[in-house]
Amino acid sequence: MSRPLIGITTYFEAARWGTWVREAAVSPPAYAKAVDRAGGAPVLVPPLSQGAIDGYVRGLSGLILSGGVEMDPASYGEERDERVDEPQPGRDRFETALARAAVEAGVPLLGVARGMHVLNVALGGTLIPWLPAAVHHERHGASAPHVITVSVSSKVGKAIGDRIEVSTPHNQAVKRLGTGLLAIAWADDQIVEAVELPGHRFCVGVQWHPERGDDNRIVDALVEAAMP
Repeated sequence: MSRPLIGITTYFEAARWGTWVREAAVSPPAYAKAVDRAGGAPVLVPPLSQGAIDGYVRGLSGLILSGGVEMDPASYGEERDERVDEPQPGRDRFETALARAAVEAGVPLLGVARGMHVLNVALGGTLIPWLPAAVHHERHGASAPHVITVSVSSKVGKAIGDRIEVSTPHNQAVKRLGTGLLAIAWADDQIVEAVELPGHRFCVGVQWHPERGDDNRIVDALVEAAMP
């Protein structure tokens, strides 16, 4: 049986090899390795012309919206907080359109960290532009592990159970859920840690990084949903 092609979104960054420094489409290798372990064939997707999106959607069996720089609040109608890192609006536009097209086409999709935010915005949702100001603490921006609660009836809950310890620094979070999305995991302060689109073959966003470490169950579930 051939392996399903799983797209992984990338971003442009200056990279060095030998004496050369050039802009490159960058992806942390953990994503590709996790897809490979799960039985998929990873395909890197650079944020180029939106004209290529239909081809990606037709050719890919599944899609990972990867993490990275937080979204530009202008993409969901909010003012940018000066404490947020410089956004990548070109990447925001490309990935939002790609996510929307993948959802409409029924392509299995996993949004990771920033990717969860992209999925939410693509479906008409909004984000909290600077989370510490909304929750009056900075625990979400720290790298300390914390336990989250997961709905056992969700695809994520069926894969990993009702509680999981995660470590995922983030300074934005879901504010208004996108159309059709359900919150399926929460931190102890009720900040949404995962979302899911009911009725879709596999459309999930998680605030943490399931591609890191030894627990590959969520990426396994994505690849399983992408199997022909």
